Amino acid sequence: MDYTVPAGTRIGHVHLKVSDIERALGFYKDLLGFQIMARYGTQAVFISAGDYHHHIGLNTWYSKGAGPAPKNAAGLFHTAILYPTRKDLAVVLKRLLDASYPFTGFADHGVSEALYLDDPDGNGVELYWDKPKDKWPIDANGNLNMYTEHLDIPSLLAELEK
Repeated sequence: MDYTVPAGTRIGHVHLKVSDIERALGFYKDLLGFQIMARYGTQAVFISAGDYHHHIGLNTWYSKGAGPAPKNAAGLFHTAILYPTRKDLAVVLKRLLDASYPFTGFADHGVSEALYLDDPDGNGVELYWDKPKDKWPIDANGNLNMYTEHLDIPSLLAELEK
């Protein structure tokens, strides 16, 4: 039987194993700006953008004091955090640059612009915004034609002047 997930379905949250809750909060809360919604002792915390119950869960249930997961193993590639506007992405880019936080890459995917980095536990993080749907690259057959090209960082930072 064919089944297609309903179009209104969304990914609700991601729950990450971290080695140190406070260090993880230094990244997700203090640097990226997520808000703490709930704490579960010293082992877990739920954080959110706005008043949602949580977008990201952080826990040390199986990982307290552990090193990062191996890069060449099955597992999560990255958590993608979608910003509502290009200017919002520029603001977080400037915060990260001002903090000298290391990036692993930058890309224009045709449908979006993205910043790539790792959190303190080596979990991949993509920070991005979606371009308006009418600007997405569509080929002659009506198929979406995503790509990976150079991100124009000066143009993105110029959003801060608008």
